[in-house]
Amino acid sequence: MRHLLAALILILAGPARADDLLSAAVWEKVLSADIVILGEVHDNAAHHAGQGAVLARLEPSAIVFEMLSPEMAAQVENASGEDVEALGKKIGWTEAGWPDITLYAPVFEALGAAAIVGAALPRARVRSAFAAGAATVFGSGAARFGLDRPLPDAEQAAREAMQFDAHCQAMPRALMGGMVEAQRLRDAAFSAATLEAYETYGAPVAVIAGHGHARRDWGMPALLALAAPDLRVFSLGFVEAPGQENDPRFDATVVTDPAPRGDPCAAFGN
Repeated sequence: MRHLLAALILILAGPARADDLLSAAVWEKVLSADIVILGEVHDNAAHHAGQGAVLARLEPSAIVFEMLSPEMAAQVENASGEDVEALGKKIGWTEAGWPDITLYAPVFEALGAAAIVGAALPRARVRSAFAAGAATVFGSGAARFGLDRPLPDAEQAAREAMQFDAHCQAMPRALMGGMVEAQRLRDAAFSAATLEAYETYGAPVAVIAGHGHARRDWGMPALLALAAPDLRVFSLGFVEAPGQENDPRFDATVVTDPAPRGDPCAAFGN
């Protein structure tokens, strides 16, 4: 069933309408899930339009944000009706390193009455995972998310190669193991925040995060399956370009055109 659901294709070119975004069969799965993870490419406006449409239809009890610290989330929750640009300046959105907050306007406009949960970890804590490892930095409860166990060799190699390419092959390859540990830490922290939101507010809980965190093989869904196997978790991946329609990393995919962007590796001469 997972791979059948992943066959969904949609090319978004404008504002997303809920009825056009997903098939009735996929909507049924989304609306019956306890946790819905909406994976994105951060600078793609079409992805945020789609996320906003899902949130408006889902009406989650809580929304967990990769982009927000708990302190930022508290300010968002208390800023009903505030202009999104003004909100971004108030909470330090740009300083946190995210693309223009106006791209996320459809998401913020669809918050409704949901509790806002910030899952971002302090940068210093994430950096400490490079040397100390994800399990040590996470601390108590690390085993619940599998952080106490090494990754299978093939997965470790694949994840290090992906990090090497994502950083334009400009960083020493030897550092990629640390990058993987940092990613594992963040996935576990996001998953822990999501479970706490579920326990506090009930279902459904939505998650706004990069689609790397939404992948079922080694992202949040895999960790949530370890920690809370009885929960129904649905992963919807917003991805770019044809060819990813049957992406088995997600329960379903929404395919859009790529966002206009320059070569991220140009600064490194690659």
